[in-house]
Amino acid sequence: MIGSLGHLLVGLIDDIMVGRLGPVELAATSLGNSVFFIAISIGMGFSFAITPLIAESDSEGDEKKGRLIFQHGLVLTTIMGVAMFAMLVLIKPILYHLDQPEEVVVLAIPYYEIVAFSMLPLMIFQGFKQFTDGLSQTKYAMHATIVANIINVLLNFALIYGMWIFPRLEIVGAAIGTLISRIAMVFFMYIVLSNKLIFTVYLKRIHFAEIKKEILKRIIKLGFPTALQMLFEVGLFTASVLLAGTFGAYAQASNQIALKLATTTFMIAVGVGVAATVRVGNQKGLKNYVELRRIAFSNFLLVFIIMFCFSIGFMLLKDILPWMFTDNLEVIGIASSLLVVAGFFQLSDGIQAVVLGALRGLQDVNIPSILTFIAYWIIGFPVCYYLGTILEMGPLGIWIGLLTALTSSAILLLLRFNYLTNKLIQQKNGTT
Repeated sequence: MIGSLGHLLVGLIDDIMVGRLGPVELAATSLGNSVFFIAISIGMGFSFAITPLIAESDSEGDEKKGRLIFQHGLVLTTIMGVAMFAMLVLIKPILYHLDQPEEVVVLAIPYYEIVAFSMLPLMIFQGFKQFTDGLSQTKYAMHATIVANIINVLLNFALIYGMWIFPRLEIVGAAIGTLISRIAMVFFMYIVLSNKLIFTVYLKRIHFAEIKKEILKRIIKLGFPTALQMLFEVGLFTASVLLAGTFGAYAQASNQIALKLATTTFMIAVGVGVAATVRVGNQKGLKNYVELRRIAFSNFLLVFIIMFCFSIGFMLLKDILPWMFTDNLEVIGIASSLLVVAGFFQLSDGIQAVVLGALRGLQDVNIPSILTFIAYWIIGFPVCYYLGTILEMGPLGIWIGLLTALTSSAILLLLRFNYLTNKLIQQKNGTT
């Protein structure tokens, strides 16, 4: 959970520290990060394909197969990092045409340009992280993200506000801190794994003759639909940022505060989802489908308990949490109302994230991609637009639409998992 949360904490820390500069600066980082997070979602979703394949090879005791999957996966995530950086550079002009306040866009551009370059080290790190997660060795990625966030905080203090010999760079300083911390993550991960005996066989350098088209295809076949799943959800939340921006900088800043807090708890659920992917992948390798269902539903119950606590916390602390980002009373008032809705959708957001992880462990990704598209864009986005714009409910209407989308996703994915696992058990019983 901490390893998954680490990526988001870098952006969250940026928002908290930049928020002290003013609502316009906070809205600028919101705009830059919202577009950047689309690229992260595609890249991370693609890298998630490595984990169930490694977990399956680990349960089979096939280290050679695991090594080839890891190294092919690392090559693909590096290529994805370059591709996502290129995409972010190419789509930069779109920031001028999203009906956002002009002063926000002017501040967002330099922040966005620097953070976009951090996509490359971030994706290389993801290759290492998903590999170690698949081996159930999750602590190393956790240590790397903790180190990265410490570096980011120190650099933010120095570069945002100007301390000692460092100039006051404000939001550009936050972007530089993010870039350096993500580079440090990769070096930390590589050094740690290089000195652990358990990883020696996996880190043996791959030769060109060992590159196999079928392994690349298998990772891409799993990774592409998973990237789409992430894109559909993050795209919806990005659309909510852009819709909120049409109501002004204060509305956008409020939306960003609530979104950052909700996304933080979502990344906790993603961490439980990774655990579900690993354990379901293990049982898939062993073909023990009864135990697979028991493990999966245990994960669903675990995330329900965790997200229920977050739900209560959001509702009880709705007037306190926004103060972490700003002291502007208008922004705090709007953000407080949004946190009530965020409290309601904690349960469905967490459950759908973990069910997706379990389905990924089963290597079932195509149908879930269709289901998430229906939930987010056929059901959810029209509700966001209708309530927020047509009925003029503003950010609150947008967030009711998000609640509708996440609840629909959770129900559809649960039905899919239940159907698929029951079918696997019946098929095995029919052949034994």
